Amino acid sequence: MQSIPSYLKQSRDELRKVEWPSRQTTTQHTLLVIGISLAMAAFLGGIDYVFTKVLAVVL
Repeated sequence: MQSIPSYLKQSRDELRKVEWPSRQTTTQHTLLVIGISLAMAAFLGGIDYVFTKVLAVVL
């Protein structure tokens, strides 16, 4: 079993090897996720609205 300081040092060393995305890439991906989330919310809200109206007519 490794000691805690050794584990923390190895973790820090691994984090230094990570190639972090640029600010532009992060912004683009964030906006893409927000856009897809809003589109899905609108789509599912529309389906819910239609089903509600159909069930109100049927029942």
